[in-house]
Amino acid sequence: MTFFKVSLSVGAMILAAAGLGSIAAAQDRAPGDDTFESIVGDDCDGERCIAVGRGLFDFLDRRLHGLKGNGRACADCHMLSDHFQLSPADVEARFQNLQARRLANPHADDPLFRPVDANDYRINGDSASDFSNLRQNALIRITFPLPANVKLLDCGSTVPCPTTALPTSETSVDVWRMVPTVNNVKLTGPDGLDPWPRGPNPSGGYQLDGRFATLQQQALAALTAHAEIQVAPGQGVLDDLSAFENVLFSSRRVRALSNAISAGVTPLPDADPPLTELEQAGKVIFTRACGQCHGGPGQSTPQAPAVRYHDISTQCPRPVDTGPLAPRFAFKPCPASLARNVRTYSIMLPPGVTATDGTNFVRRTSSDPGRALLTGFVNIGPPAADDWNKFDVPGLRGISKTAPYFHDNSAATLEDVVDHYTMFFKRVQANVIGTKLPPAISTDGMNPDRPPHPEEIPALLAYLRKL
Repeated sequence: MTFFKVSLSVGAMILAAAGLGSIAAAQDRAPGDDTFESIVGDDCDGERCIAVGRGLFDFLDRRLHGLKGNGRACADCHMLSDHFQLSPADVEARFQNLQARRLANPHADDPLFRPVDANDYRINGDSASDFSNLRQNALIRITFPLPANVKLLDCGSTVPCPTTALPTSETSVDVWRMVPTVNNVKLTGPDGLDPWPRGPNPSGGYQLDGRFATLQQQALAALTAHAEIQVAPGQGVLDDLSAFENVLFSSRRVRALSNAISAGVTPLPDADPPLTELEQAGKVIFTRACGQCHGGPGQSTPQAPAVRYHDISTQCPRPVDTGPLAPRFAFKPCPASLARNVRTYSIMLPPGVTATDGTNFVRRTSSDPGRALLTGFVNIGPPAADDWNKFDVPGLRGISKTAPYFHDNSAATLEDVVDHYTMFFKRVQANVIGTKLPPAISTDGMNPDRPPHPEEIPALLAYLRKL
């Protein structure tokens, strides 16, 4: 059976399980067929069912008729068989399967392994074959034009970058990011709350850095960068993909929550399943320790005074405590497979601002500067005030099924996530300036009462596994 038919069958089962069985029943009918339109009806969670059905076909379609793509479908990276995400285990299994098939057929293919996501693509172009970032970490290449005030230095991934390093002639930079699930996207995106002082999308957006305002923009960028289409799709294709993604949820309870939000129902239904006493205790801990950032119905809206976009110290190299009382915190070091993605940048400061050495630029090193690649805004004041290493806050519903975690898949388990945040909270406290504590660690600005105590972690983990 072809990939298309297998994926379509899986997609039909997912839609049926999601309560959209009318579309699933029409899986073998062409999207333009009148019979198809009569079967699927008019309303699927606020979207036209016919648009959702077409979006499903487009999501699975490797041929992308007329768009002249590279043979990839959305489902190649957002794998239907693994909750619409891509994990290292998924990638390696597909790579080994491809090698086995090539023993019998040297021309066997898997579009996941396209040169654009090979480590050596910038050197070897279409002959690139080193898929280490993809196979080891399930990371794909994202290319950004450098802001006008930002230059790359010629030290590669060397840390620290020598003071003699000079700017390169590069006008863009590659960073490596995970493929997030598209489940529950209707509960994320711009929400008009807790705005950041700069755009794009000061109140949240799509993708890890919030750079897109709509799912249509996100889909177009993915088709262009990852499917490498040569012809722009019609607006209808983008609208259909958006409609399909807007009906994908990690559970029926989350779907009910989304529909209630759309209908303006109050109070909103609880999206949690029945909780044990331990899980209920974990929910209380979550609300205290995590809810100031993972707030709102979608668990993706920071609650003021917490800021909208965050650096949670997951980039490489990770902070090291150099204070007089060190070590007050100790992050798990980045493995070599992630540290190789580090670059050092020279950033021209805003007019009238000078660094401590009297120059008008600063150097910063990161495997992924986050929103700073959108704005070029980096200053020498408090880190919370600039865009360096900043990302949007993801929703958490369904996370027990979508390991690994963080923008670079650097946390293999939820235990690793909690361990990382334990160090994050310690670092925040170690770097407090003045007497007022930030909302990340304090409910009142006086007492560091947010971080979970060691004895609370089992309950917190139990609740996270039920989301």
